Amino acid sequence: MALSATRGANGSNASGSSTVAQRLQKELMDIMMNPTAGITAFPDDENMMCWTATILGPDSTPYESLIFKLSMEFGATYPYEPPTVVFKTPIYHPNVDMSGRICLDILKDKWSAGLSVLSVLLSLQSLLGEPNNASPLNGQAAEFWDTDPAAFKRHVLARHKAPEELDA
Repeated sequence: MALSATRGANGSNASGSSTVAQRLQKELMDIMMNPTAGITAFPDDENMMCWTATILGPDSTPYESLIFKLSMEFGATYPYEPPTVVFKTPIYHPNVDMSGRICLDILKDKWSAGLSVLSVLLSLQSLLGEPNNASPLNGQAAEFWDTDPAAFKRHVLARHKAPEELDA
């Protein structure tokens, strides 16, 4: 299966996109050859620069057994700049806003070219059980996480939708 990089406005390959596509192809092969329980990630259709990923909520957290769908978009400077990662599944979490945008240092100023799709998804899976309440995007979720675990769990379950509900 041949996957193409995105094309620029004039129809030519965007600057550096073939190198980006090669890196992403390698990461895809690594994910396929060494699957990680609870995590999937694949390019959308024929566009290597846009991926859909899923993470399974970690055990012993309010997210246990819930599946979350994410979109990952890679720019022409990947891996030197982080991908744009957004939760597509509605999620109630201190570090995720209502639009699915994520506050995570490795997706901002702590990004390194040594990180990969898999390391980002593992970090997000970990974040589900260990939010950074010092830097919340959702203040109410941060407060409930700290003070009322039962209310937090109710909000998590009320907001969550199964992946098949998102595609309907």
